[in-house]
Amino acid sequence: MPGKNKYTCLIIDDEPLAIKVIQEHLGNFSDQIECVGMYTKPIDAIPLLNKGDIDLLFLDINMPSISGIEFLKAIPNQPYVIFTTAYREFAVDAFDLNALDYLVKPISTGRFLKAINKFLSMEQTQLTKQKDIIHIKADKKNYNIPADSILYIEGVDNYIKIKTTTNSLICYESLTSMEKELPVGIFIRIHRSFIVNINQMDHYTSSYIKLDDRKFTIGRNYKEQVLNYLEKQ
Repeated sequence: MPGKNKYTCLIIDDEPLAIKVIQEHLGNFSDQIECVGMYTKPIDAIPLLNKGDIDLLFLDINMPSISGIEFLKAIPNQPYVIFTTAYREFAVDAFDLNALDYLVKPISTGRFLKAINKFLSMEQTQLTKQKDIIHIKADKKNYNIPADSILYIEGVDNYIKIKTTTNSLICYESLTSMEKELPVGIFIRIHRSFIVNINQMDHYTSSYIKLDDRKFTIGRNYKEQVLNYLEKQ
């Protein structure tokens, strides 16, 4: 979980007993999820939700001041939401709002476990997707580039040239630094000045890799490692 030790969650329910039940269930996931707020009045949770730092929200639907469904529609930075309610008839409306899950009270341990595992799976999928996006600053702009669109990266003096399927970017950082940001299994350094995307490769020999109508020399110090890697593909 980059940047945090645990996922954060909020509980909003007008019944204190219902909040306590969710807290007890969450105790089984204390090493992964931290409850940072519990509210019986939805409006009290807005400042924390507006910060955009909440990963998961347990939200009761049937509340006196405002329904959970109406409340969710008003939240700009929506986290994953698990609705909780004693009324099954609200399920369709809940899923229309892309709710992660819908728990009917009283909430059993098994059903709660299933909902949390769904959340953890969704978060892991999102992290995996994020790893496949390379964040680059070039030309005083910030770019989010899909890793598989990068053809090769060339080190030139004090900057690197990133060639993608659509354009070229100049980025002022080292080739070694950029190498650490690239997903494993797609890119390989073949020379002190070149990293190439093997999925974009046309062909290779013992001395070069052909890619983007260009032959990239395999450096002497990289040859054994590169050839061994390519032969296993």
